[in-house]
Amino acid sequence: MKGLYCKPGDQGDVKFVSQETNVPTNIGDHQVKVQVKSCALSPVDFKLYEDLKLEKEHVPVGREIAGVVLQVGPKVAFFQPDDEVVGILPLEAEQSGLCSVVVTDEYNLVLKPEKVSWFEAAAVIKDGLRAYTALHTLARMAAGQTVLVLDGAGPFGVLAIQLAHYHGVKVLATALSPEDQKFLEELRPSVGVQESLLARVIRVWDSKEDLVDSCLEETGGLGVDIIIDSGVKLFDEEPEAQRHCPHKHDLLTLLSVGGHWVTTEQHLQLDPPDSHILFLKAASLSFLNDEVWTTSRAKQGRYLHILKDVMDKLCTGTFRPQLEDPVPLYEATVSMEMVQSKQTRKRIAVKL
Repeated sequence: MKGLYCKPGDQGDVKFVSQETNVPTNIGDHQVKVQVKSCALSPVDFKLYEDLKLEKEHVPVGREIAGVVLQVGPKVAFFQPDDEVVGILPLEAEQSGLCSVVVTDEYNLVLKPEKVSWFEAAAVIKDGLRAYTALHTLARMAAGQTVLVLDGAGPFGVLAIQLAHYHGVKVLATALSPEDQKFLEELRPSVGVQESLLARVIRVWDSKEDLVDSCLEETGGLGVDIIIDSGVKLFDEEPEAQRHCPHKHDLLTLLSVGGHWVTTEQHLQLDPPDSHILFLKAASLSFLNDEVWTTSRAKQGRYLHILKDVMDKLCTGTFRPQLEDPVPLYEATVSMEMVQSKQTRKRIAVKL
């Protein structure tokens, strides 16, 4: 049985290799053997593996999986053979999600609703978790607030927009290109509904439209209650890849009194004047790292509840992911190279 693994190079380059993997013959008391039907391909964060002392010669690729239970351990309480499940393999997993069969603890999985496809389940599970973590766990979202979602057309951004709108929050989002703008303007809560999900789409690709002015205009000068970024420009001179990222000073300016800024920028640096602005506004800053759910079991029950609710919302149509067509397994290596180099946002490999 083959799986896809990646090996970091000396110069920062990454090589993806397909190699043979053995499935454990005996499984643990609380483990489940799953036949994988689909697997999401997301970028591998090598720095996180290093920080957590989980460095490996070959890092497994593809952790968001959906499949059918083949075998359960003697003390497994949640599943039985032939159950359809979805989940996220932990960082310390030895097997790639692109293996035909994987073994994992039952606490990493939840039941997949029958109406949800394998493709959608693997595509949504992690981005849905990120949206819940950002809006509920960190920002404490409440009806009547205003949220700004940066890069709203990305897989995570779309689910954050849909979740916020579901809870009665006014949503603003940025578009990185004319295509993203068209897509966001056509977002609807459900099929046949004319009302848009978004109060405003901000064209950050257009130099004539200013992010701060647009947000302050839309909120009557009060600013937004919640900001969810997808990267921050820390200095005036940044790489071309960050040309559409807002400057940290812009985000501090458009944050409202008592607001919450949820950032994905792990190297964000706040100078004393920046902290003073947060103090004057009684605002807060949180770092979005959804991996804490699997690296720490302190809130295991809440984690599984979130995964289940993500699937329920996908089943009822609250979550409607917008993704490219699934790729066959034999194209997974090329697709993963594109995902890792950020040539495409996300791909889903489906077993054919």
